Amino acid sequence: MLLRSSLRRVIISSFSLIILLLILAFPSLKKNTSIKTLKTKKISYIKPYENSIYLLDEDEMVSRVNILYKNDDTLKKAKEIIESLTINSKKSNYIPNGFKAVIPKNTKLLSINLQDKIIKINFDKNILNVTEKNEEKMIEAIVYSLTSLKDVEQVMIFVENNKLLYLPNSKKQLPLIFDRNYGINKIYDLDKITKTSKTTVYYVKKNNDTTYYVPVTYIDNRENQKIEIIIDELKSSPTTQTNLMSFLTSNTELLKYDQKEEEIDLSFNKYLLSDFKNKTILEEVKYAISLSIKDTLNISKVNFYVDEKLITDCILQK
Repeated sequence: MLLRSSLRRVIISSFSLIILLLILAFPSLKKNTSIKTLKTKKISYIKPYENSIYLLDEDEMVSRVNILYKNDDTLKKAKEIIESLTINSKKSNYIPNGFKAVIPKNTKLLSINLQDKIIKINFDKNILNVTEKNEEKMIEAIVYSLTSLKDVEQVMIFVENNKLLYLPNSKKQLPLIFDRNYGINKIYDLDKITKTSKTTVYYVKKNNDTTYYVPVTYIDNRENQKIEIIIDELKSSPTTQTNLMSFLTSNTELLKYDQKEEEIDLSFNKYLLSDFKNKTILEEVKYAISLSIKDTLNISKVNFYVDEKLITDCILQK
């Protein structure tokens, strides 16, 4: 009886020792499991200051998307852009998933030239096959994509050597020369037709793991300064459009600003910061504000201050 009890204690002790040795022999097992659990999905950000084109996203909004150019020459880049914007072209096959071209398939670019920062593009009649739903979005995509190029500020569009004066379906009259003042993803809120204001605000959207930016041009009768309108819009929820986001908190206040020719200083309260201790600003906030100011006021450098101290800056030169 005593022998059987002793043997039982020896067996239990041996098993305990074996389990302890296994734990000591594989110390990384628990550690690796913990790391895997805490690992977050990596987000890929589209750098706003890189060369880009404007494509339709899944919600049919004209959106800013990166593109890799094969050429450094402006006209060759412009040709690449037009091909990327054309449905079923070879170049359009390389645009990111979730985005699509908007120029009708089989549209040919007959000629293109650049002079005094005005680019003239001449299409064949296939461009007139655009649907009424997409005709204005097509113009916006072309204008914003081409004016992203360093040497291009304005665009003229021709169809078989004739100036495109009206949208093909709605017959809405078009300007003789386009620039970014034409607007994009327009929202109208007018009480009267005089003293109208145009302000372009960039919001954030996500497609899978990619963050990109969507500009919206507000056309209204607000008499506020453009800077104030931009900050106010980014602070409020963009309920008029689906899936648009702004990471600027409602507590953020623009205390003052100093606008110069090519530069602007913006002073905020502490709620601009995403991290009070390290005094950092979210990339999405910095770029959304800077892109909005660049398109609305044509200012290339934005300096961000909190409590009178420079936190960061953003340069958006072409």
